[in-house]
Amino acid sequence: MQISFLGSTREVTGSCFMVQAEGLRFLVECGLFQGGRDADVKNHTFPAFDPESIDFVLLTHAHIDHSGLLPRLVTLGFRGPVYCTHATADLLAVMLPDAAFIQEKEAEWANYDRRKKDGALKEEVAPLYTVAQAHACLRRLQTVDYDQELRPHARVRVRFRDAGHILGSAIVEVWVESGDQTRKLVFSGDLGMPGRPVVNDPTPIDSGDYLIVESTYGNRLHKGMKETVDELAHAINDTLARKRGNVIIPAFAVGRTQEILYLLMDLVRQGRLPRNLAVFVDSPMASAATEITLKHQALLDPETRALLAWFRASPDAPYLRVTEDVEDSMALNKIRQGAIIISASGMCDAGRIKHHLKFNLPRPECTVVITGFQAQGTLGRQLVDGAKTVRIFREEVPVRADLYTLGGLSAHADRDALLAWLRHFRQPPRCAFVVHGEEETALGFAELMRARLGWTVEVPRPGARYNLA
Repeated sequence: MQISFLGSTREVTGSCFMVQAEGLRFLVECGLFQGGRDADVKNHTFPAFDPESIDFVLLTHAHIDHSGLLPRLVTLGFRGPVYCTHATADLLAVMLPDAAFIQEKEAEWANYDRRKKDGALKEEVAPLYTVAQAHACLRRLQTVDYDQELRPHARVRVRFRDAGHILGSAIVEVWVESGDQTRKLVFSGDLGMPGRPVVNDPTPIDSGDYLIVESTYGNRLHKGMKETVDELAHAINDTLARKRGNVIIPAFAVGRTQEILYLLMDLVRQGRLPRNLAVFVDSPMASAATEITLKHQALLDPETRALLAWFRASPDAPYLRVTEDVEDSMALNKIRQGAIIISASGMCDAGRIKHHLKFNLPRPECTVVITGFQAQGTLGRQLVDGAKTVRIFREEVPVRADLYTLGGLSAHADRDALLAWLRHFRQPPRCAFVVHGEEETALGFAELMRARLGWTVEVPRPGARYNLA
């Protein structure tokens, strides 16, 4: 039995792992690489294997860095099922076509630039995949409930457990028979931070022969939730009351947008934000994801269900508007003060958020609130790193707005939460593989696991293959 590490190795994006055993081949994850030109090259050269040889795919959740290459896999010949939770399937029905639409538009822009520079094109830039190919990929999805045993193959048993990261996210337990032995592999996916709003805490796992664990925040501790909420309330009140500007919040359409809405509603309910708060969610995908969240209320924590009941009944609830069409989105840029605009993408690299940043970053009376991880090479990372100017739509945009980075809102477990989850294992795995973290972070967290837990730990390099003897 072997496992190959095809993505998210010493980097955060592009999760993809291939397990092989005596003619059996399956993938766990099939994610898009994000951040810079290197990511584009990796996406266009994926996969380094024959897609037709893959029996099935197991998917932990809907975020694009875990699912975004599925349409390419199907387009190039994969014909097996993709197993995921019901909520993940609902989210993918929105997210994958949206990702394809963005890639089609980026290809159009690239061809426009090349024509402007060189005249007629000998060969046009093609999108990674099209909207039609994304829809074709969706027909591969098969859903499974949490804690239900799945038999995708005669020699494989699978169980999905709640990972507490976003709606429908899963830890995947896999038992694989090879010869006269059965080995259990545990894939953490992305683990949520305990005590966070909206979703439940991650499910403890107590055993496994091999563990593949994320390390996105394995080198730091998040701010406490109270401190984070206090900072969010201050940023909004200061901007709206004193500076009289707008608050721009880049947020992932799935998970983060719903958490921000929860916090804003709760702060209004507590009287810490004005009752006439004007909140605009400018992302069709975030709107759809919010509707899907409401559809799956059984997966939400009790506090969120109670807050939803208050929002529906209270006259003090904030004004909330979801903008659907492009004209409504453009109209938001005419608002000079008093607006809270939540828009995707969360790393500021695509979508409508770039328009809002272009119009509001040069204004010192405005504020940008960063609420999640910003990968290397992204526009969001440039802002967090203190850039004085950034390039948006081929224009140099000065950064004069205030910037708040709310570390406590991460959907990922921090260092201590990861260690606490690992300590539920009754005995050490034969080996733990640390993935889904920038190189320094992954190496540091691996060393911490060795020192604190006494485990055997590896940090795979891209393309590394290990025998699971």
